[in-house]
Amino acid sequence: MAIIESSQSQPEYDVAIVGSGAGGGQMAYTLTLAGLKCVMLEAGRSYDPPTQTAMFHRPEQTPLLGTPTPDKQMGFTDATVNGGWEIPDEPYTQASDKPEEQFQWWRPRMLGGRTNHWGRMSLRNGPYDFKPRSRDGLGFDWPVSYDEVEPYYTKVEMLIGVFGTNEGLENNPDSPAGVLLPPPKARIAELYLQKSVKPLGIPVIPIHRAVLTRPLDADTIPAKLHPGNEWAQKIVADSMRARAACFWATDCHRGCSIRANYQSTTVHLPPALATGNLDIIPNAHAREVTLGKDGKANGVLYIDKTTGKEARVKAKAVVLAASSGETVRILLNSKSAAFPQGIGNGNGLVGKYIMDSVGGSVGGQIPALENLPPHNEDGTGGPHSYIPWWLYQEQAAGKLNFPRGYHVESNGSRPMPGGRNPLSEDLARGAYGTKFKEEARRYFGSFVGYTVRGEMIPNENSFAELDPQVKDKWGIPVLRWHWRWSDHEVNMVEHGIKTFSAMIEAMGGKVRMRKGSTAKDVIDQGGRVIHEVGGALMGEDPKKSVCNAWNQVWDVKNLLLCDGSPFPSNADKNPTLTIMAMAWRAADHLVEEAKKGNL
Repeated sequence: MAIIESSQSQPEYDVAIVGSGAGGGQMAYTLTLAGLKCVMLEAGRSYDPPTQTAMFHRPEQTPLLGTPTPDKQMGFTDATVNGGWEIPDEPYTQASDKPEEQFQWWRPRMLGGRTNHWGRMSLRNGPYDFKPRSRDGLGFDWPVSYDEVEPYYTKVEMLIGVFGTNEGLENNPDSPAGVLLPPPKARIAELYLQKSVKPLGIPVIPIHRAVLTRPLDADTIPAKLHPGNEWAQKIVADSMRARAACFWATDCHRGCSIRANYQSTTVHLPPALATGNLDIIPNAHAREVTLGKDGKANGVLYIDKTTGKEARVKAKAVVLAASSGETVRILLNSKSAAFPQGIGNGNGLVGKYIMDSVGGSVGGQIPALENLPPHNEDGTGGPHSYIPWWLYQEQAAGKLNFPRGYHVESNGSRPMPGGRNPLSEDLARGAYGTKFKEEARRYFGSFVGYTVRGEMIPNENSFAELDPQVKDKWGIPVLRWHWRWSDHEVNMVEHGIKTFSAMIEAMGGKVRMRKGSTAKDVIDQGGRVIHEVGGALMGEDPKKSVCNAWNQVWDVKNLLLCDGSPFPSNADKNPTLTIMAMAWRAADHLVEEAKKGNL
């Protein structure tokens, strides 16, 4: 079993998985190592990072010096190919003409999905994050607790490799001793920030990121992940030994040919393929989940993009892990006499309560960082430090005008210089020739930026539905987006603007943002952070949710949703680690049900 064409699929599989990113990759890994036969449908092209990653191109070697273009929206060296916010032949629509009420939908369309591009921040949700409504009366509680998910966070961290430290902070859970890899040294801008904001009571600590700072312990970890299964242990050990530690070469967004960072294509899928239990069909654009006469899911109907023809796979169970938006689209398009409004949508909740992370940034220029001697700060291709949310007690005491928190991601270092103007227009004015070079050397590395990554509370004005008229190239109805930030999120960004300004000033710097900017000007458009979750909430009551605590759709128990769509809330922690933890938990449950003959 391997990467195949649609005509080569088997008559029936145990499980059909739609999507190959964090959730789909985790499901494939867990299920195949447990002996189940799986097929994976990926809507985009196949992708092999060791041979297809533009990892070592210098900026001057890349087309347009890496400048984004309509078909490469993050620049030439970014790992995402054939995807982005806009995809030819696959439109989506907006319910509003107002930009602030529109949702920008990112779709990678390649094997591995968003795991090829993401920032790899791997933060655990804390106990508060699983029961937010119980704390402040807003949004929804999860039907699971942190303690129930904790063992799976630990297993995912051991498998993918996460660096960081245990700090004993409120609602930022520690990992068991020995699980986290050692963090890389903080960059100079991060160290200077840490020193400068200490009097403000703001903590700056090592971030948790899914990048190997040393090789994984392939001699002991596999037995902890798969006790009693020596066959699985050997496969996982071999895969771990094929991964090298990061040597701080290039941006992680390029993908990693040495498999140092986590991508589904380098961590989950190689061992799954090595089991012989996984077929992957690229360019398979899922249309709908099919049902048998018994009311159970029995496969997936899809478009083979290479031929434009309709095809299908049969399976005893189906997993949708295509991203929350795409999973919503598939559910709504899966109409039948039993489900005239789409599978799982008898209560009208499919597509409702879509969330993204709250974003908003402030930049500054720090004189103390000018004219630094040349030094290499490439690092892991992302921040080595971050600021966790530190004002839980003030929030609980009612001292803030927004109910949920945010963490802070930063940039500020001396990366590999590109070929574009390193100076902004105001600093470069009047400089030419030798003077310009002197000014470029002076200011290079002295710019910093700080970004809110906050929790959005689900609201009734942010949802997705099928457009009644527009269809994609293959005649499939597309999504129409509705979006609205509430005062909770706007007030959060306002707090971030003031906090970041105070931080920059504490560093002796000058804030660089448009004069008179407000939170409504600064807050990122919905979807721009690429953390969309929700749309098929999990819960304890079938009347008030789409799926149960095991990610099973209430009405079709052998249909599981294993991406971000079941999330009842979107904590200030990046969602990918939680997607994987919940998927592994769901997979274990599915395996137990299979053993009982309940597939």
